[in-house]
Amino acid sequence: MKGFLKNTWQHRAHVVMALPAFLVLLFFSYVPMSGLVMAFKSYDYSKGIWGSPWNGIDNFKFLLASKATFLNMTKNTLMYYLIFTILGTFLNVVLAIAIDQFVFKKCAKVMQTIMIVPVFISYAAVQFIVYAFIASDTGIINNVLGTNIRFYSNASLWPMILTIVKMWNSVGYGSVLYMSVLAGIDTELYEAAEIDGANKWQQIWHITLPALIPMITVMLLLSVGNIMRSDTGLFYQVTRNSGSLYSTTQVIDSYVLNAIFKNSNFGFVAATTLFQSVIGLLLMLFANGVVKKISPENSLF
Repeated sequence: MKGFLKNTWQHRAHVVMALPAFLVLLFFSYVPMSGLVMAFKSYDYSKGIWGSPWNGIDNFKFLLASKATFLNMTKNTLMYYLIFTILGTFLNVVLAIAIDQFVFKKCAKVMQTIMIVPVFISYAAVQFIVYAFIASDTGIINNVLGTNIRFYSNASLWPMILTIVKMWNSVGYGSVLYMSVLAGIDTELYEAAEIDGANKWQQIWHITLPALIPMITVMLLLSVGNIMRSDTGLFYQVTRNSGSLYSTTQVIDSYVLNAIFKNSNFGFVAATTLFQSVIGLLLMLFANGVVKKISPENSLF
């Protein structure tokens, strides 16, 4: 303890700089974890969290009560995670490389700024943009094609629609992280490769992509922790919570939100959150262990 206090005092300037981030992490990430006790309680407003009676694992049983519904929303959650992660990572890398290789640098910066804008648009607004395109009678797509496709009652179309919306919303911002890595690559490597006769594609394959692999690995490992979570705004607001689309659009988070509106069972919400977090933690530890075996320098810990 004496050594810890001495070391802290010696680096007091760094401690003060890190204090705001530490406090944010403490109050917004760790203190709220005490509420997970509700996962094992029958929450009563009049008694509060600590005064509410214990009910064991009844909240988890409620989550698993409808086996068909639970399996369907779990399947959808995992399916969209895989689609968004694989396609999103590919497009992020491609876009970052394309902008980095763009000849007109000023134009590239303007394009980069424009592509970041969608991430700041709330899904509450995005739902109206999507509706303008796919509304049955007044939608742009139906008017242009001369069709009368009822998108909000055709569940099979929504995996594609949600993927397009998600990519439009996130790819521009996601590519910025990879562009920061590309900016740090020594230009002498490209010059040496060019002298050796390597064309642009060969330079990208042998210099650019290997430099991006550590960042890609870290981003994938971090995303594994959220494998059981989804963007609630995307699946609840963009789909307008249409019951006819649940077979392909209902994920765990949107199911929980519906449950809150119907019966305000916060014990069930806490149980679901705990379930998602535990599964995410175990999968992240497993994925990190695999990466550590294959390429230790790219693992998180």
